[in-house]
Amino acid sequence: MESAFRQRVADAREAGWAADDQLIEPGLVAVAVPVHAADGSTVCALSVVSHTSRHSARSLAEHAVPRLREYAARMEAALASPSPTATPHAPGDTDTSRAAKAELGPEFLQSPTRGLAVLTALGSAPGGLTLSGAAEATGLARATARRALLSLQQLGYAAPAGEGRRFTLLPTVLELGYARLSRLTFAEIAQPHLARLVEQVHDSASVAVLADDDIMYVARVHTVRIMSVNITVGTRFPAYAISMGRVLLAGLPEQEAAERLAHASVRPLTPFTRVDAADLAEAVAQARRDGHALVDQELEEGLRSIAVPVHDRTGRVAAAVNVSTHASRGTPDDVRQAVLPALTAAAAAIEEDLAVVTERVRLTIP
Repeated sequence: MESAFRQRVADAREAGWAADDQLIEPGLVAVAVPVHAADGSTVCALSVVSHTSRHSARSLAEHAVPRLREYAARMEAALASPSPTATPHAPGDTDTSRAAKAELGPEFLQSPTRGLAVLTALGSAPGGLTLSGAAEATGLARATARRALLSLQQLGYAAPAGEGRRFTLLPTVLELGYARLSRLTFAEIAQPHLARLVEQVHDSASVAVLADDDIMYVARVHTVRIMSVNITVGTRFPAYAISMGRVLLAGLPEQEAAERLAHASVRPLTPFTRVDAADLAEAVAQARRDGHALVDQELEEGLRSIAVPVHDRTGRVAAAVNVSTHASRGTPDDVRQAVLPALTAAAAAIEEDLAVVTERVRLTIP
């Protein structure tokens, strides 16, 4: 496999472009060309993606590569050409606000830019910065850096440290991000962790919460679609037949979990669905003991999923995160071994971010 990859890299280097013939997802083909910096190094790639119903890899290359090369050449020219309105810096001067002012005109305010530059420099310097250090770190004149430091001090974002020669940031600076923090939803907190999880395990991942007798999806990152139904945020499935449902039921007090199972409209969704009341109760109890649940083809034939709980700051199970894969990919124990560590780590990361946000914001989890 490694030799095949090396050969593809060598072929791409020789041809100046590369093709992906359904390597990432069945039905998708893509071609890409490199974009080079002035020194010849590759800085990014430009690609076009199509479906096999429209193109083969070869026909897509014939159709798209000449145009890709044309646009890559334009990008390279832009990268190689300095801004015609940019003002050259004096030696040692890294005050980028001057060039921005020249390029953007009178509506661009240099003062906030310089203040933010000093704020960023203070945040990157353990122990703080002297006036000279702030000026050197930002490329600003000493007088400009001094005004910025005094303004940050007056606003309560910075203060002199020690004998007053150094300035350090105060915790008040955290309030600059508080407005954005207060608008975060649970799905926005979970989404980047799901994306990283999918990159690790190469299968779809989701977060869901209990909604009556169902689970409801609140966030999802998918790879190749393996279910017959299209899952989106808001999709609901019966809790008894899905791994996230069993984890969420396991997080309830035992009596409440038993009552929910007793009231649920249980029916066989596949030949593998557990429908016996005692069997379902044991499955939930097993999830409570194990800290995870694995459901094998009970919701849909060919679908296997594994889930773990997500706790809030109080320790309550607030949601569940799962990974879905095809049943042909090894045994259930293989799935546990391959997926559970990364899944558990993703849940812990979501919990950590959730705790930080809810320490100051009352966040409603759907």
